[in-house]
Amino acid sequence: MAGFDLSTRWGRFRTYLHYLWNDHAYLRVGFQNAHWVSPELVRTNQPWPFQLAWWKTRGVKTVINLRGGFDGSFYALEKDACQRLGLTLVDFVITSREVPIRERVRGAKALFDSIEYPALMHCKSGADRAGIMSVLYAHYRLGLPIREAMKELSPRYLHIKHGNTGVLDYVFERYLAEGEPAGLSFTDWVESDAYDPVAMKAQFRAGMIGSLLTEKLLRRE
Repeated sequence: MAGFDLSTRWGRFRTYLHYLWNDHAYLRVGFQNAHWVSPELVRTNQPWPFQLAWWKTRGVKTVINLRGGFDGSFYALEKDACQRLGLTLVDFVITSREVPIRERVRGAKALFDSIEYPALMHCKSGADRAGIMSVLYAHYRLGLPIREAMKELSPRYLHIKHGNTGVLDYVFERYLAEGEPAGLSFTDWVESDAYDPVAMKAQFRAGMIGSLLTEKLLRRE
């Protein structure tokens, strides 16, 4: 990577320094926000390389990066660590303030059907993007109904429903209010004309206090 050269000691030091401060990695040295969704999938915040090594000892074979950030210090270190440790790194970019498009929902299902388990899935904080993907995993892979799978979007995992990130909850709430009563499965509803990501995003209203928390205080991605 042009901006983060790990081939020299100085380059690796600069990358770690950027990661530590700019990516707020100092907050995650001793706190991973780690929770097993099932015996084969654990959700966490952005892992340090030494944490990835620890997760490998727990049997993890695949690491799912939900952040993108392919030019970031965190990604340079994560990619390097996965290569050294023999872990498969899979990139699946999803956002925390948008209604996922159909292709993203289809892609999530295909992802969970194709990866090698046990797997670790992460975003930056382990709260929002990891949350919606855990809902989709619990529904598609574990067969849980959406109403039950939605527990993955919870304050327990530091998810804030009343901020802009609450649009993720809103997707499933709309299904439960409209799709389920009509006898549609979640997949059928997503594939129907009723599923309009642009309109749903426009209709969603975030709370002021929640927005202050996610956008100003916590500065969530």
